[in-house]
Amino acid sequence: QVLLAAAVCTKAGKAIVSRQFVEMTRTRIEGLLAAFPKLMNTGKQHTFVETESVRYVYQPMEKLYMVLITTKNSNILEDLETLRLFSRVIPEYCRALEENEISEHCFDLIFAFDEIVALGYRENVNLAQIRTFTEMESHEEKVFRAVRETQEREAKAEMRRKAKELQQARRDAERQGKKAPGFGGFGSVAVSGGTTATMITETIIETEKPKVAPAPARPSGPSKALKLGAKGKEVDNFVDKLKSEGENILTAVGKRSTEAAKVLAPPVNMESVHMKIEEKISLTCGRDGGLQSMELHGMIMLHIADEKFARIRLHVENEDKRGVQLQTHPNVDKKLFTTESQIGLKNPEKSFPINSDVGVLKWRLQTTEESFIPLTINCWPSESGNSCDVNIEYELQEESLELNDVIITIPLPSGVGAPVIGEIDGEYRHDSRRNLLEWCLPVIDAKNKSGSLEFSIAGQPNDFFPVQVSFISKKNYCNIQVTKVTLVDGNSPVRFSTETTFLVDKYEVL
Repeated sequence: QVLLAAAVCTKAGKAIVSRQFVEMTRTRIEGLLAAFPKLMNTGKQHTFVETESVRYVYQPMEKLYMVLITTKNSNILEDLETLRLFSRVIPEYCRALEENEISEHCFDLIFAFDEIVALGYRENVNLAQIRTFTEMESHEEKVFRAVRETQEREAKAEMRRKAKELQQARRDAERQGKKAPGFGGFGSVAVSGGTTATMITETIIETEKPKVAPAPARPSGPSKALKLGAKGKEVDNFVDKLKSEGENILTAVGKRSTEAAKVLAPPVNMESVHMKIEEKISLTCGRDGGLQSMELHGMIMLHIADEKFARIRLHVENEDKRGVQLQTHPNVDKKLFTTESQIGLKNPEKSFPINSDVGVLKWRLQTTEESFIPLTINCWPSESGNSCDVNIEYELQEESLELNDVIITIPLPSGVGAPVIGEIDGEYRHDSRRNLLEWCLPVIDAKNKSGSLEFSIAGQPNDFFPVQVSFISKKNYCNIQVTKVTLVDGNSPVRFSTETTFLVDKYEVL
């Protein structure tokens, strides 16, 4: 065997990461590395040192050493070439050449080391191939994703089936002369008496369970594996193929994914009357300026937990000046909303559904007006010799907003290492696997409305687009709020809580 081990150690000989390519004990490798600093002669420019049994080929990296331990009869020129490849791999996975950073990415480094050397001999690979090999697709991950997508489709099909059952139960109740269970547009509530009432009550309780907590994971049915062919069109081709290959896949029964359950989780201070105001923005800008498209959708969802507050009216204050288009639910009194900005049912004697989210008002804004852009991004890449100097800045146009957890993602060329950061407001993360630079800003508001980032890296100007932006805000873009809630009888005020969210669906600079 030629190459015995590859290690990253401190200047005192402490091993941080070590990969042995022959059978060696931990005591043996630690002893070899501990002896390494004592063998080096100061003042000499050699990159190797020998003992009676082994040869150390090394390269200093700031406060660390990259060390290859080989036999004395190995080819020193090949060892030096291998050492250079090992040294280039480390910055691909570690942002800083420090002990804690090396320890954090130790497994990534070990996997990369295994691609360079097999059974003690150098493989004929380059840096780009190593990156490709270590990022190979995982079969287990594909199985997991396929099963999750299948579950989501099955959950939607089950919800549609339950909705049809509720509508049929309502029609049966009307034909039999009983009181109809709720009103069809928003959903249904339970009625008292009879077999129909029992069925409707059980259906509503089952449907609402995922809003309280995610369904526990359990196999569906007595068999050990999910029968993937049972749902016909609801199962995608990839999962069918896995079934035909005999793949055993355990699945969980649930009406919504974990992510959806987290979104539906109520806040701590949720009142009996609670409103969710949610907006989503989809925006595309050109790199040379100009808004190509911007579309925003918003909705007010009403949730009532107590039956005594089921007959209420919502007082809406709309201070939007951008020409947003409003639309009420068909069961809402449109005339009342137009004249008095109040949301109430057409039939005041009817009640809103209990313990379910009801969409009562939605709005839409579509524009190409540049002044409506909430957050402008200006990216200037300029070539400088063999590298590119990139200046990117942001500016908050809508000062009433407060954007949290802002991440501006800039693509980077592959195979050129990490960018050299000049000036930066906030923090950054370099994802070497996906070739991305993430500029992270905790808050952007009127006090912190602009900032910039400068970095240099080898590449062409087109390599740094499209720039993508994500954020979340507790203030909505269109100034539409519920200011008061009153009872239909007596017009007395009702305590309520509001949860406002402004999210990004797509935000790109092409």
